[in-house]
Amino acid sequence: MKIDAEQVLCRFQLSNLTRHGYHALNEWIVTQARRVGVQGATVLRGFYGMGADGEILELRTWSLLQERPVIVEVVDERPRIDDLLARVEPVFTRGVITLERAHVLLYRTATHEKRSATTGPNVVSTVHASAASGVRTMKMAENGVLLRVFIGENDRDPVDGGTLYQAIVRRAHDARLAGATVLRGVVGYGRHARIHSAKWLETAIDLPLVIEIVDVEEKIEAFLPTLDAVVGEGLVTLEAVHIVKYGAQGREVARTQPS
Repeated sequence: MKIDAEQVLCRFQLSNLTRHGYHALNEWIVTQARRVGVQGATVLRGFYGMGADGEILELRTWSLLQERPVIVEVVDERPRIDDLLARVEPVFTRGVITLERAHVLLYRTATHEKRSATTGPNVVSTVHASAASGVRTMKMAENGVLLRVFIGENDRDPVDGGTLYQAIVRRAHDARLAGATVLRGVVGYGRHARIHSAKWLETAIDLPLVIEIVDVEEKIEAFLPTLDAVVGEGLVTLEAVHIVKYGAQGREVARTQPS
């Protein structure tokens, strides 16, 4: 199977409690991705973040059924992403869909032989030149920015000494950004090169976290000074994406013509 060097990364940000019929919507999206022939799909479960209505969602150990943010990621060529969105968008009423460039460097064939993908355009380029700009969506997409903040779970807010990841999400909420999701890693290291990993029965660990925030460029730029004031150590990345917003009744939905 040939895989083009440049493909599209499509990310669905939604609630784990959102349903489609008898199924959780995130699981149904994975099923549809398989039916249209998408190479693969991954569900990432956040444990802290913002819901589609702007409320703070927090994982509580004592609750059996609770709302939490989830992200479904799929990567493939634009025609298959088009096919998937044609099925998902009619039932996707709350959340955010982002589209961005994905550059495939390696892949495995059915015989597990590793091959290099063909040379494609420079990964570092504007969003206008990417394959994601041509994906067909029901709503008008707009150019936006995906902000990722890489910190440690035990990092503290220098203002009040609270947990840093919670402080960043609360500030994103106050800034009325479209969404924020905190994802916990299982192994990683930071500036001091100390490797942290989740081990059985270990409780006092400083696992790596990724906070993902997405919105239009102007709002992300306005939020950066707030971020600079609280993040002493960590890594911040900015990626150009196309955003399709789906909000609950009464919430603003973007309808800017895509580039």
